[in-house]
Amino acid sequence: MGALFKKSAKAITKISEIILAIELRVVGLFLGLILLFIVAGVTARYLRMPIYWIDELSVFTMVWLTFLGASAMTRLQLNFAITLLTDYMQGSVVKYIKFLAMLISALFGLALFAMSWVWLDPIGIIKAGFNAKEFAATSFNFLYTEYTQTLEWPRWAVMLVVPIFGINVFFHSLANVLETLGAVELPKRRIGAAEVSGAS
Repeated sequence: MGALFKKSAKAITKISEIILAIELRVVGLFLGLILLFIVAGVTARYLRMPIYWIDELSVFTMVWLTFLGASAMTRLQLNFAITLLTDYMQGSVVKYIKFLAMLISALFGLALFAMSWVWLDPIGIIKAGFNAKEFAATSFNFLYTEYTQTLEWPRWAVMLVVPIFGINVFFHSLANVLETLGAVELPKRRIGAAEVSGAS
């Protein structure tokens, strides 16, 4: 049983590290894209040739950047935390409080993914033969019939970041829990110019 637990813990941590590596690259890409979109928008307005869809594209990029960045920060334990209570505590009590916070975070991620599954209802849209109007008529879920204002992208595609965020936070928080329990070693990773062992 102990060997199975350790094997599972390593697998979860590995999944979390793969997700983190992808998130960091995508976040870096989105940061560059936002800068490019803003410069292009300002330049186009200055030349009196405004690009009407670029503001919406910038907003969507920022939304995805925020969710994926927050997920990565959860794994690196760089997210915002209120330490008013733990600052006055010492030893194992702080460890247990952190463990509880990470466990709640994992449950939150799982709950968010479950609610997103109900909201997106992939089984329902498949059963409807990907016919959005038929699906909306039977389920009163109009998500697949809606499009963004200027880009006219399917709204469900933009909203996919919510379940992605949920499942990513679940794996990241679970990996943090396992590391806190000592079930797996803290990974060494390079963030920028500094090498970080586990959480910083």
